[in-house]
Amino acid sequence: MAKYSRTSQKKVQDAMHEMKTGKLKSGRSGKKVTNPKQAIAIGLSEAREKGAKVPPPPKKKAAKKAAKKAAPKKAAVRKAAPKKVAAKKAAPKKAAVKKAAPKKAAAKKAAPKKAAAKKSSRR
Repeated sequence: MAKYSRTSQKKVQDAMHEMKTGKLKSGRSGKKVTNPKQAIAIGLSEAREKGAKVPPPPKKKAAKKAAKKAAPKKAAVRKAAPKKVAAKKAAPKKAAVKKAAPKKAAAKKAAPKKAAAKKSSRR
């Protein structure tokens, strides 16, 4: 038993011929179709509209599941490396800020005392 009926085969053949002659346009944008796979898809969809025997289009859920399985592995590797580098860089900055702050405060307190001592010694 054939997967595709004669009418669906004819539709695909016509779509391929139109693509080769440059007359096949895509549905929504109206741009010229240059990809043979796209021409086949257009021919099959036209055959489905007419009610010809054509297997249903492949479900996108299987493709999404495969993409989800592959994506987390890559994402985990990418995310792990920057976090380690960022943690090493962030720690010294915080320590330097904390150490520098008391020294500045001590210097500010000492400056007025020195100025007061200089004024009193001049008199």
